[in-house]
Amino acid sequence: MKFPLGQVVITPNALEKLKSDDILNALNRHVVGDWGELDDEDRQTNDEALQSGHRLLSAYRSGVTKFWIITEADRSSTCVLLPEDY
Repeated sequence: MKFPLGQVVITPNALEKLKSDDILNALNRHVVGDWGELDDEDRQTNDEALQSGHRLLSAYRSGVTKFWIITEADRSSTCVLLPEDY
């Protein structure tokens, strides 16, 4: 674990459309710094945020459905959501 997730929440839309196994797998990847489907610049931003204490964003897929995981800067909470929920 590279950082605490805090309280984990999920939007109703994401809960309805995502497979639970995909969510758990993505959370496990997120917490160890595997940022999923991000470009190099966003990966670098996350790596720097680990040191500076800024927000962390990862992107994954459940089948064809893309979803995000965002951990707040203070590490108090992590949200699983679809891009359209943002």
